[in-house]
Formats: sequence, C-alpha cells, structure tokens
Amino acid sequence: MFSFLKKKSPEVVNSPTTDTCELEPIKPALEGNINLDEPVIAVKKSLLSRFRVNLTKTRHKFTDQVANLLLGKKVIDQALLDELETLLISADLGMEATQIIIKGLTQNIARKALTNPDALWDALRRALIDILTPCQKRLDLSHSKPAVFLMIGINGAGKTTTIGKLSHYLKAQGLNVMLAAGDTFRAAAVEQLQAWGARNQLPVIAQQTGADSASVLFDAVTAAKARHSDVLLADTAGRLHNKDHLMEELKKIKRVLGKAEPGAPHEICLVLDAGIGQNGLVQLEKFHQALGVTSLILTKLDGTAKGGIIFAIAEKFKLPIYFIGVGEHVDDLRPFNAIEFVDGLLPLMTL
Repeated sequence: MFSFLKKKSPEVVNSPTTDTCELEPIKPALEGNINLDEPVIAVKKSLLSRFRVNLTKTRHKFTDQVANLLLGKKVIDQALLDELETLLISADLGMEATQIIIKGLTQNIARKALTNPDALWDALRRALIDILTPCQKRLDLSHSKPAVFLMIGINGAGKTTTIGKLSHYLKAQGLNVMLAAGDTFRAAAVEQLQAWGARNQLPVIAQQTGADSASVLFDAVTAAKARHSDVLLADTAGRLHNKDHLMEELKKIKRVLGKAEPGAPHEICLVLDAGIGQNGLVQLEKFHQALGVTSLILTKLDGTAKGGIIFAIAEKFKLPIYFIGVGEHVDDLRPFNAIEFVDGLLPLMTL
C-alpha cells in the first residue's frame, strides 16, 4: 500500500522547450464562435510527467503527509479524521474546503462506505476533484472581437510572463493576438512585454515608461479593432491590493476600456502567485470587490509547497481558473483541468 512513497521523485531538468515533448500538428483555426473547450495541441506523456514533477513541492507537503498518516491504519475512525483535518488545514486548503471534505468523509464512514485506508484515499481524491471541477471552465472568446483581457495582480505575481506564455498558447490555436504594455510604471516592464511580442511574433502597443496606462490601453483597443485582432491581452502595473489610490487607477482603466469598446474588458483576469498561500484569498477578495474579477490564473505552482491554496480559492470564490503556471517553459502555462491537477497531487494507489 502506498508504494509510491518509496520512489524518489525525478529531478527537474531545465531543458529547452523544443526537446521536452513532441507536439502533434495544430488543428486549423476555429471559425465563427471561438470556444477553447480543450487544448488543440495534444498533450504527450512526457509533458504530463513534467507536470507531476513540477508539482513535487506541493505534493510532498500534502500527499506524502496524508499517505504517512494512513500507513498502517486498519480502522478509519474519528481520531484519524481529526488528524486528517489538521493536516488539510496546514496544507493551505483552508477551513471551508477542509470542513466540506471532512463532513463528506464522516458521512461515508457512518454509512460504512469507508472501511480501510484505500477507500479513504479514493474518497479524498474524489472530494478534491469535486471542489475544483466548478472552476474548470472553457475559455470563451466568442463574446467580442477583440476579446479584451485586463490582466491584474500584485508585483511579482508573474503577470507579464504569464501574458507572454498565454499569447504563445492562443497564437498556437490560430488566433490573431495583440499585446498592450499597460504597465508603464515598472522599469523595463514595457521592454519585457516587447521581448515576448518579438519572440511570439505578435504586435505590441506601447508608449514610454511613465505614460498614462489608461491612454495606452485605449490606443491598444483601437489598434486591435483596426487590425481585426481576436484577442487583446492588456498588461497592467502590479499594485498592492490594500492601496486605495492604486486600486482607483485600475478602476479608471476599466472605465476607459469600456469607452474604447462597449463591454470591455471582457475578462478581468487576476494573476495570483500560489506561493503566497492564504494571503492569496485576501488579495482575491480585495481585487474582486474593486473590479469584479471574472477569472484566475494561478502561477508558480512548481516552486511552492502552498499549492493547496487552489482548493481554498475554488471553494470560496468558484471563479473560473483558466490556466495554471507549473514551470519556466513556455508550455508550462497549462489549461486548468481538475482531474489532471488532483492526479498530479494524489497518484493512483499502487497496492
């Protein structure tokens, strides 16, 4: 039971993206309504393996501790559930998600549906999938052309890098993508986005550092409409969620985008660093109150043992999680899949 605990985790190899996996040919560009229900680039086993490797820190914080708790147990009782509850909370799943999981397990025990560690392991896995599944939503770009994405978040969350990776992904779907360098405050932010544009061969609308961000993004929407772009990804300056004047600037940008294109921004996407743990809930709440966040991208899941926060976020807010960042490679920004994520944490038991 739990024989995977005896296996050493494979080392992460920082190899170029070109030799990590082979990609099947991209399907033709979609016509009419653009609904990205699933990646059109086939995911190879090597990529899935790297995905699991990149979740090593989160998995060790969570899965190995659960497995060690269950090892040698012959009876599933309340004392065991109390220990499991403490473990889940310490793994950053949060009180709400943990209580839902423990309540479900308790009910199953009362019905004698859980009688051994194997059954408890499987029930825990299914409970985690149930929490995340409502957040697994398709990226629907049919509501407007261009679909305007306002990318927000604090400094260091990885917004600009995420935009670069997301633009690579969308272009691979055959979409006409444009970037807007709305972070006119951080030194070299404009140049960083321009570098991503050059790498992906995409146009970037930018002005000099210190320019008015709302003005830059207004011009970008105008340009995207003139060039018949499918998607406009608008970068913004990182800002602390507890600084009212900075949040007011974001509100201004939102209003200006609405004037440039009715209904814009069509997505207000918060890029959230998974490594900050429970502080992510506070950030999300503040940004949501100020702007009405419509979707999430969680980054840096490869470098943190606090990846359990994704369950706390899913249970409390139930917002779409379109992508998760699990590595440095350009294809390590992955469309979020609840089953794939949980399977990356809870390997199927080998008896």
